[in-house]
Amino acid sequence: MSPQASVPLVDVDDQVVLLDADRQPCGTAPRLSVHDHDTPLHLAFSSYIFDEDGRLLVTRRALEKRTWPGVWTNSCCGHPRPGERIETAVERRIAQELGLVVTDLRCALPDFAYRATAADGLVENEFCPVFVARAVGEPNPDPGEVVEWRWVEWDDYRVAAERTPWALSPWSVEQMAAFTRATHPLAIVAPASH
Repeated sequence: MSPQASVPLVDVDDQVVLLDADRQPCGTAPRLSVHDHDTPLHLAFSSYIFDEDGRLLVTRRALEKRTWPGVWTNSCCGHPRPGERIETAVERRIAQELGLVVTDLRCALPDFAYRATAADGLVENEFCPVFVARAVGEPNPDPGEVVEWRWVEWDDYRVAAERTPWALSPWSVEQMAAFTRATHPLAIVAPASH
């Protein structure tokens, strides 16, 4: 290699953690290269954020998003960086994407995983623990990530997931079905009574 030749640097801030069949880390890959027509299993997370009145924050994905652009979904999703605690990644991504600080962060669905194929053939293939939290203040989203947002009643979103699943992201539809079999998210977030 000549002295002038440069080696491309790996952006560790934009790497995802690849997982084996047992959901154990087995490598890393650039986030943009991993989401394609043959997406390997990788680590992700989803979050459902509630306001002080118990309403759920739902977001509409920006139109320039690579997967499911313009689709309504849960509050925020993302990928932990290599070596990053997943709770740290959730808080980081919520701050970046929604301009929010959260409290009472809890993992509500620790074993959630899904695989979904978009109309253009792009595949999501994620082991994706699902978190719930309470928002401090109002969202101020990054327009490159979120084109619209709303606070909605939990039951309204649950009914939408059941009756009009094509209008929502496939992962949030599957997560809502899993929530109906588990404790209501607000019960998980609520502080223990004394």
